Amino acid sequence: MLLKRHFFINGVKRNLMVDPESSLATVLREQLMLTGCKIGCNQGHCGTCTVILNGKPVRSCIVKMKKVPEESVIETVEGLANGDELHPLQVAWMGHGCAQCGYCTPGFLMSSKALLAENPSPTREEVRDWFQKHKNLCRCTGYKPLVDAVMDAAAVMRGEKSVDDLIFKPVGNDILGTDYIRPSAKAKVTGTWDYGADIDLQMPEGTLKLALVQAEVSHALIKGIDYSEALKVPGVHKVITAKDVKGNNRINGLVFFPGYNKGDGWDRPVLCDEKVFQYGDAIAVVAADTEAIAREAAKLVKVDLEVLPAYMSAPEAMAEDAIEIHPGTPNVFYETKCIKGEDTAPLMETLPNVVEVESYCSRQPHLPLEPDCGQAYIDENGKLIIHSKSIGIHLHHLMICEGIGVAPEDCYLVQNPTGGTFGYKFSPTMESILGVCCLATGRPVSLVYDQYQQITYTGKRSPAFLKVKLGADENGKILALEGENYVDHGPYSEFGDLLTMRLSQFMGAGYGIPNIRNNSYCVFTNHGWGSAFRGYGAPQSFMGVDTAIDVLADKMGMDPFELRYRNVYRPGDTTPTGQDPEVFSLVKMMDDLRPEWEEAKKRVKANSTDKVKRGVGISVGVYGCGLDGADSSEAYAEITKDGVTIYNSWEDHGQGADIGTLTMAHETLKKAGYKPEDFKLVLCDMEFTPNSGPAGGSRSNVVTGNATRIAAENLLAALDKGDGTYRTYDEMVAEGLPTKYTGKWVASECTDCDGATAQGKPFSNYMYVLNMPEVAVDMETGKVTVEKFTMSVDCGTIINRIVVEGQVYGALAQGIGLALTEDFEDLSKHTSLVKCGIPQIKDVPDDLVLHFEETPRPDGPYGASGVGEGPLAAPHPAILNTIFNATGARITRIPATPDVVKAALDKLEK
Repeated sequence: MLLKRHFFINGVKRNLMVDPESSLATVLREQLMLTGCKIGCNQGHCGTCTVILNGKPVRSCIVKMKKVPEESVIETVEGLANGDELHPLQVAWMGHGCAQCGYCTPGFLMSSKALLAENPSPTREEVRDWFQKHKNLCRCTGYKPLVDAVMDAAAVMRGEKSVDDLIFKPVGNDILGTDYIRPSAKAKVTGTWDYGADIDLQMPEGTLKLALVQAEVSHALIKGIDYSEALKVPGVHKVITAKDVKGNNRINGLVFFPGYNKGDGWDRPVLCDEKVFQYGDAIAVVAADTEAIAREAAKLVKVDLEVLPAYMSAPEAMAEDAIEIHPGTPNVFYETKCIKGEDTAPLMETLPNVVEVESYCSRQPHLPLEPDCGQAYIDENGKLIIHSKSIGIHLHHLMICEGIGVAPEDCYLVQNPTGGTFGYKFSPTMESILGVCCLATGRPVSLVYDQYQQITYTGKRSPAFLKVKLGADENGKILALEGENYVDHGPYSEFGDLLTMRLSQFMGAGYGIPNIRNNSYCVFTNHGWGSAFRGYGAPQSFMGVDTAIDVLADKMGMDPFELRYRNVYRPGDTTPTGQDPEVFSLVKMMDDLRPEWEEAKKRVKANSTDKVKRGVGISVGVYGCGLDGADSSEAYAEITKDGVTIYNSWEDHGQGADIGTLTMAHETLKKAGYKPEDFKLVLCDMEFTPNSGPAGGSRSNVVTGNATRIAAENLLAALDKGDGTYRTYDEMVAEGLPTKYTGKWVASECTDCDGATAQGKPFSNYMYVLNMPEVAVDMETGKVTVEKFTMSVDCGTIINRIVVEGQVYGALAQGIGLALTEDFEDLSKHTSLVKCGIPQIKDVPDDLVLHFEETPRPDGPYGASGVGEGPLAAPHPAILNTIFNATGARITRIPATPDVVKAALDKLEK
């Protein structure tokens, strides 16, 4: 049955025949191709699908067409602009850097338009209340820039500001360090930036849509697969299993420390053949004419399983009676020892101030609003082309080709426009599956996860059980650190040794601790597989050490700020791996922050009551920029008739690869008169772009930024006539000079960390951060509210200010979530954005204060370091330290949910 309806959509009368049970979002996207309306959760939790229906904002994914009245007026982001004239909201969104990944942007814009129609002069708190009420979520921005944008747009609409005031315009020809908008901003605010699920709808006839048959247990032997009933469903073309895989059906997990890693890295199947290792593992794939048919048929596939014991934490997997998850490889498959300075045991016996603290850093879910998605096809040259959200196209190419069964030269990866990943796409997720299914069917294929699959079947931050012992002299100088730590990495080893090495590199980072004996172990379990997450190893490290430092300060009766101040890096200090820090800025950062610390102590004391106690806390965060050792990147610069084209594979998942690339190239080539608009960017397509390495570890701004700078410098040198003028394209061709130049940069002074001692020089650059939250604790319920957060950051020279500020705000919000709400532990509960604890706007304070210490980095492009991960290294221990300051209750595990805090408060009373 269909309904005939007449609607006015973006001012145009449309006559439609619709399924009454279809959602408004589905009709807009699939029948009208108004794909600016995004579907993030399909549950009404995230607001990415917000449109205006008869003057009111609605989450269109949960509005059934049978509930949409005849002749309804529907507004989507595609109709927000007036021809070429953008709406003030769109301009403000660009000017404030609100469209980072951009996936939530259309929903926020439409929600904001409805707000300003109802309330033209809202206060900041009214804007926040509106977004909370209408369930508009953002995972990238920390929300504050969004409120800034609404306030500015409202001022323009009231005639108090000009729309021209909202966008930075270069003075002269300089954009480095300014608020110049990113090149992708306009497409993101107009709904024309096509993400993977949008591309899915644009795939040509004949494309097969895929659905996974997934494990519903966490550990089992596979006895058989019966897909005969699925094949009977009209529209089903094939059911693909491990038997159809042409390669070895394994993903190369890339052992980084051979000889110390007891596995071989080939433990993760593309499609499970012998065993299920975790809930959600892909066992088979149904390829059909439509996604709906494929999903229904997938339910008919019967898998015969022999269920095995499931070890859902590191202690369980380490028990004496635990079986090996991967037969032949012990569950504790990697160990790293940080051995620095003299033996710590005698020091611990003689030092006057010794503390030992056990803590736990949780299995934080990434919670991007865009679920995983991708496509694969054979191109005109017979090459297998795989499109995905990959943030490491060349890395993933290395990891998947052998498993798929394709020669490396016959496969290219392309990054689609990508909603935030926050690191989970450092690991290949569906790339191998797409490649296998394309080869097995001989047809183009497309796969789009729903949010449930995104949450349950992509990687998570690996939780860690940490035991830290510190010893200090009578003045508070920390002279010894000992650690025993266990990382729960899920069932697959990929990057597990590298992650665990991060605990050797970052436990004690920021502090000049001369003597360290710190042992860390990586453990196979049957819980969600461990993948990179922003901060990668630092949140675990600082959870252990910074909590212990706060305990030490309390034991000594010393101000926790002062204890840290006495121990932060000074000339002569080295990192835990024995490396000289590239700059020493923490002392000055703390000197500058100290007056605010003293004021905050007075403020929280004055504002505390018996029912709501307030406190302030502090932590230090550090993160390194790069892959370990001699990290490298490559880029091209080419002069054309129209200007300059820059090629690199700096993958963008919201952090601003496009503006980073543009600014590095422009700053170099502006000497030849080139303006920002003269540049064309070709990014992240292996057929055209060189190996720039993955966009993880906060490496890209340093490593690929340098490569881009060098490519531009090489082009500039070729253009230089030697008399102060520069060749044109026509002159280059006339003189027979090459028009395209390569830039390559290597962190040549860096070394890998020694496998036995973890000593080495792993990173060329670091980021340094101070975290100072202020919280309120409800003494009756245990609920903790972060009321203010001050953060001081040294990320070197700022390349683009609104991008850097946006990165810090976003990381700060994720740190609040990590500390208080976010978790992926209970497979029956933690299965939606809301139940996983994603921070909503009222969970993040509007009072966010940022300070930047721009210490130029000797090896950074134009003095820059990275920024994305440093601010998520240690906000969570700072928040726990703040709870202690407010209440006297010491919490050493996260998330500190109300029940956890209340239990700690009750314990104080006993």
